[in-house]
Amino acid sequence: MRYFTKFLLWLFGWKVVGGVLPEPKCVVLGVPHTSLWDFVISWIFYTSVGGTPNILVNKKFFFWPVGFLLKLMGAIPIDTSRGASSLKQIVAEIKRRKIIHLAIAPEGTRKPTAQWKGGFHTIARIANIPVYLAVFDWGRKEIGVAHKVELTKDMNADIRKIRQWYKDRGVTGKHPERFIVGDDLD
Repeated sequence: MRYFTKFLLWLFGWKVVGGVLPEPKCVVLGVPHTSLWDFVISWIFYTSVGGTPNILVNKKFFFWPVGFLLKLMGAIPIDTSRGASSLKQIVAEIKRRKIIHLAIAPEGTRKPTAQWKGGFHTIARIANIPVYLAVFDWGRKEIGVAHKVELTKDMNADIRKIRQWYKDRGVTGKHPERFIVGDDLD
């Protein structure tokens, strides 16, 4: 599978930046998230470098045969019904596993949004795991994991710093009009 996914990236014209993350457990921010293709390209990338990416998926999608395929691709089922605490489930899953590279889109949607969600920050701080910044830059056709972020207790300041990193890098989404990196950061 690794060689096939490397071939796919080459065929689609993508340049790989970085490789498998050095830490056994971490949160990986995937930005910009403007298309469902971001997941596909990200999965192909991380598989091509020998890693298994993990994402959170609503438990209702884990039925045969879809559930089997989702688990094969690293998906983790989360119960969002009846007031189930997603945060508790996620942290328990992180503690249970030896290796987890949990990919999260801080935008929380593929639609344009100026406000990023802070769930990744809460998860990383409670689970005591690092956060890495990944990028799928459709303008340059570069994909990879590029930077480790040291979180503080100030979630809003950390999110501003992370958004500034992406702004300085000049990343472009598949649908550029859907990516608001933050003009308010000037």
